[in-house]
Amino acid sequence: MQIPYTLQFINLLAALLLLIAFAMLAQRRILSLINLFAWQGALLALSTFIVAYSTNQHHLYYSAGLTLLLKVLLLPYLLHRLINRLNVRWDVETLINIPTTMLVGIALVIFSFNLAAPISQLAEGITRGLIGIALASVLLSLLMMLTRRKAVSQVVAFLALENGLFFAATSATQGMPLVVELGIALDVLVATFIFGIFFFQIRETFDSLDITHMEKLKDD
Repeated sequence: MQIPYTLQFINLLAALLLLIAFAMLAQRRILSLINLFAWQGALLALSTFIVAYSTNQHHLYYSAGLTLLLKVLLLPYLLHRLINRLNVRWDVETLINIPTTMLVGIALVIFSFNLAAPISQLAEGITRGLIGIALASVLLSLLMMLTRRKAVSQVVAFLALENGLFFAATSATQGMPLVVELGIALDVLVATFIFGIFFFQIRETFDSLDITHMEKLKDD
């Protein structure tokens, strides 16, 4: 059976999304981490556009445009401005060293594919086989949140996790209702502003964005 070219292209984009998730997991420079997040958003927008074209789901065109505007243009711009004002460039210290983190990431990918296999059989649509990649992207983003010390890199990991959830929704059900997607987009945007204010408060209190300093509040 010949696999449609659109599905082959979506599979390629899904593989690139997973590679970017691994690149973000290994990245120590916050500026590069934000750039990788922007590329992840671009691939997600392109994938959503192709799914919309292949399935005639017109609301997904709006979702693709919203993803492009929010996750490729607006959020990376805000994050770049934030790290420039905070004068943050590097996130060298991690809770687990990079080689060990990558090995844990590979184990999470294997777990994700095994867990998603029965779910994919129940799902409908041309992208149902990509649920494993979507789940792996979510777990890798969660792992990045757990292993980073800098608050900025944890927020980027949180946004990447939301990308994985969005890709999972597109893979399993051809997207969520547009009103739900607009609500999620607004929540993510507001959360970014709140995190920005939170960063400045941490910086003023501890003169650092290392979250381990917040343990002092518990000791006081």
